[in-house]
Parts: sequence; structure tokens; C-alpha cells
Amino acid sequence: MILVVDSGSTKCDWIAVDKDGNQLFEKIRTKGLNPAILSEKKIKKILKKSTPLKDNKDKVTHVFFYGAGCGTENPRLMLKVVLQEFFPKATILVDEDTMAAVYATINTPTEAAVVCILGTGSNCSYYDGTILHQRVKSLGYTIMDDASGNYYGKELLRDYYFNHMPEQIRIAFADKYNLEADYIKYNLYKQPNPNAYLAQFAEFMILNKDSEYIVELIKSGIRRFAKNMILQYQEELKTVPVHFAGSIAFFCQDEIKAVAKELGFKVGNFERRPIEGLVAFHTKTIK
Repeated sequence: MILVVDSGSTKCDWIAVDKDGNQLFEKIRTKGLNPAILSEKKIKKILKKSTPLKDNKDKVTHVFFYGAGCGTENPRLMLKVVLQEFFPKATILVDEDTMAAVYATINTPTEAAVVCILGTGSNCSYYDGTILHQRVKSLGYTIMDDASGNYYGKELLRDYYFNHMPEQIRIAFADKYNLEADYIKYNLYKQPNPNAYLAQFAEFMILNKDSEYIVELIKSGIRRFAKNMILQYQEELKTVPVHFAGSIAFFCQDEIKAVAKELGFKVGNFERRPIEGLVAFHTKTIK
């Protein structure tokens, strides 16, 4: 049994397949396993809570895990140790979520492209057809992650409290969420995964794209992301497209294309969930 895993900070999808790529049972979903945010103890607890994973752990021969927080060596190695302990008979590969986005969006295995992730968090890399290159080292969601779900959640909360929202949007936002200051601060400073908490507010943005305020909010974040991340690859952008993975990117395609036209880069493919492409890739490589 082969497990192909795509994990963000919010949720983690597990697909079990045989060596021919046939899915063995329904997709498993757990909470996100971001080793840069969660402790070893918390990750073990999440794994043990999943009955399908627990029941099949001794049947697993390979685990291909791609996730947020796995681009830094110490968190990646910690997660690999935890997974090896949980799946004792498996060969474990842990890699950053950007590689999942690469394999899911490129048109051929050796295609060069700039590949972006816009989900709960955000990232941008250049894949030369063999090796992944990153010009900016991420400092996490509190400082970086422009145009991500947690970025937009933070912007929406700020605009609400600074009275920058149009009144109609402000009323709708308050109707949908608990916006009491103490409740927000409790979730941001006392609970785990504050980035995932912030990212939940992005749903409101996606559902209200008929508002000029919302559209400009989306474009502003994408401009910021493009200037800070995508345009780091000025030379490469002359010849390669920019592919996007993640739910924020998928639902904001029009705004991304508009900003790309403004800033002069070519948009390629959009993939909401990279995991299907990962299954095809890995069942071919281990034969």
C-alpha cells in the first residue's frame, strides 16, 4: 500500500493506492500536519485519531508526504521520524508542499516553470525541470505569506476593526463570524494554528467577489505577492509560465490574470488540489 499525502496547515489529505495507482479506499482527511507549527506530540495525536490510518499502518510500504512547513530541515526531519515510527514498515519521503504543486501543475516532467502556492499559506519557487530553486527564505505566516488565506483573513479583520469596509460588507461579515475582540484574540494567541483560524475568513472574500472592495482587496494581495515573490524570477519569466496551486489561487484566477497583465508575466495552469497529480507521478516512479 502506497500513501500519497498533501498537507496544508489547515487540512491533510491521504490517498491510499496500490502499485498500479488504483485507489484502495476513500480519501482520508486529517487536520493539517505542519511541523513548523505543531509539536511532535500534537502530530502523533492527530495520526492516532485517524482510524483508517491506524488500522492500515502496518500494510503501508511507501509514504510520499508533501506539506506546508517541510521546506526547513529540522521540522522536516522531525516529521519524518514521527511518520517512520507510525508506519514502521514503510519507506518515508517528506518534502515541501511546493514540490507537490510542481508535479501537479507542470505539463511534462521536465517542464521549467515558476510555481506558486496560494492556500492557507503562500510560496513561490522556480523549477528548472530537475531542481527547485527558491530566492526568498520564508519567515512564516506572521511576516510573509502574502495573498494567502491567512493574509486575507488578517486584512479582513483589520479593515473591519479600522472601519475601512463598506457598510454593507461590514454587516455581512459581522453576521457570518464571531467578531468579538476577546474571541478573536483567544483564537490568535491562545489556540494552536492561528494561521488556519485566519484563513477561514477568506471564504467570505471568495463568496463576495461581486463587491468592488473585495476585488480590490484580492488584487492588492496578489500584487504584493507578485512583487515580493514572482518578480524575483525576472530572467526566468521571459521564457517560462507561472503556474498556481491552492484554493485561493483557484478561486481568484480572474484577479491573478488581471495582475499578471499589469506586471507582465504569463499565467499557466491552475490546480486546486495537487494530490491527484502526485498519485500518478509516484505510481510511475516506484515501478
